[in-house]
Amino acid sequence: MNTAAMTSFALPEEQQKKLVRLTLLWMTTMIVLFPLLASLGYFMRLYQAQWIEGIRPEWFYAVLTLHGLGMVGTWFVGAMAAVSYLLARYVEPSLFVSRCAFGGTVIGVGLLIAATLGGLFGTGWYFLYPLPFYSQGVWPGWATGAFFGSLAVLGVAWLLWSVDLLAAIARRYRLSHALAWHVLRGQSEPYVSPLVLIVTVSLIALVAGLVAGVIVLALFGAEWLVRGFANDALLMKNLIFFFGHIVVNITMYLGVAVVYEVLPGFAGRPWKTSRVVAVAWNTVLLLVILAYFHHLYMDFAQPLALQQIGQVASYLISVPAAVVSIFGGLALVYRAPMRWTLASALLFFGLMGWAIGGVAAVIDSTVAVNFRFHNTLWVPAHFHSYYLMGVVLMLLGFAHHLGVELAGREESTLLRRGLLGLLFIGGYGFLWMFYWAGAHSIPRRYAIYPTELSRGTHDAAIAVIFISLILVAALLYLWDTGRRYLQALRA
Repeated sequence: MNTAAMTSFALPEEQQKKLVRLTLLWMTTMIVLFPLLASLGYFMRLYQAQWIEGIRPEWFYAVLTLHGLGMVGTWFVGAMAAVSYLLARYVEPSLFVSRCAFGGTVIGVGLLIAATLGGLFGTGWYFLYPLPFYSQGVWPGWATGAFFGSLAVLGVAWLLWSVDLLAAIARRYRLSHALAWHVLRGQSEPYVSPLVLIVTVSLIALVAGLVAGVIVLALFGAEWLVRGFANDALLMKNLIFFFGHIVVNITMYLGVAVVYEVLPGFAGRPWKTSRVVAVAWNTVLLLVILAYFHHLYMDFAQPLALQQIGQVASYLISVPAAVVSIFGGLALVYRAPMRWTLASALLFFGLMGWAIGGVAAVIDSTVAVNFRFHNTLWVPAHFHSYYLMGVVLMLLGFAHHLGVELAGREESTLLRRGLLGLLFIGGYGFLWMFYWAGAHSIPRRYAIYPTELSRGTHDAAIAVIFISLILVAALLYLWDTGRRYLQALRA
C-alpha cells in the first residue's frame, strides 16, 4: 500500500491504517449502491414509459420512496466518510463513532428496504403528514413503523457522527478560528483550510436539520401512540422540509469541501481560505437554514413574510455557496499544470454540474416561475442536476482518487474517456428529458400518465435510453475502482 498520502495525518500510524480500511469500506458501500439504486430509477422511467406491464402502481411509489431516500442517504454517508478521511489531516475524529454510524446505517437501510419492498410503503422521501397514517390498505401498519424506525436509527447515528466531527474540530480550533473569523480581521494564523471551514459550517447546520428530523419523528410517534393527539399539518411540513432541505444541501457542501481539498493537488496550486471564501461560507451558515421556505410557496396559510424570506434567501445563497466556489475552481485550473485524470475530471465537472443544477433551482425558487413549475418534472430535473452531475461526480472522483492513491495502478486513458463520455451523454440526456417535460407542465410522481399527458410517457421512453448509458458507466466505474480497492485491502 502507498502510505505516502497518510504521512500528514494527525492520527497515529495504527489509527491511520484503521482509518484507511474504514474509508475503503464506506466508499465500497457507496459505489456498490450507486448502480443498484440507479436501477430503481431505471425501473420507474420504464414504468412511466409503459414498457412494464402487470405490476401494480403501488410498486412504483414504494420504489420511488426507496430510490429517493436511498440515494440521498448513500451520498450523504459517502460525503461524511470522505470529509472524515480528509479531516484526519488536521484533527482526530473518532473511528469508533464512524463504525457505529456504519452499523446504524446498515440497520436503517435494512428497515427501509423492509418497509418499501416488503410492505410497499410509498409516501416518497418527504412522508408528508398525515399521509403515512392513511395508507388506504396499500401498506400495513408495521411498514409505517419500520419506515419511522429506519429514519430514527439513521437520524441518531448520523447526528452522533456529526457531533463527533464537530468535537474533533473543536479540540483543535476555537469556533471563531474554525469559522475563519480571524481571516476576516486580516490575520493569517492559525491556518485554517477551506475544508475545515466548510465542514464546520455544514455540520453546524446539519445538526440543526437532524434535530428537526428527530422532533418530526417524535411528533409522528406521539400521534401514532396517543389516542386523540393530532399534529398541525403546516408545522409538520415546515419541519420535514427543513430537515430534508438541510440534509440534501449539506451533502452537496461536503462534496464541495472535498473538491477544495483534493483538486489543488492535481492543479499544483493551493486553494486558500481568503477573506472572500470566509465571508461566503459564513453567509451560507445563515442562509441555508432559511432557504427551505421556497418549498412551501403553495401553502397559502404560511405567513407571507416567510415566503418572501424564502425567495430572498434562495437567491442570495447561490452567490456565496456556488459563485465563489465556481470562480475559485476556474481560477485554480486556469493555466495551471493540471494532471487530468478520471478523479480530477470528475471533481471539476462535478463542481460545474452543481452550478447548472443551482441555476435551475434558483429559477424554480422564483415565485412567479414556481407557480408554473411546482410539482412538475422540473423539480426532479434541477435536483438530479446538482446531485447526479454534481455531488455524485465529486464523490466518485474522491473514491477513485483514493483507490489510485492506495493501490497505485496505472489509469487507462481509453477507459477514462469512455467512462466520462457515457456519464456526460447519459447524465445530461437523462436530465434534459426531465427539464423538457417540466417546461411542458408534465407533473411528477405519476406512475402512469393519462392520455392527456402522453408527452410524459414519450419523454420517459427517451430517458430510458440515457439511463442505460449511466448504468453502463456506473458498472465500468465499479469494476475499475473496485479492482484498486481490492488491491489496497490485500496490502
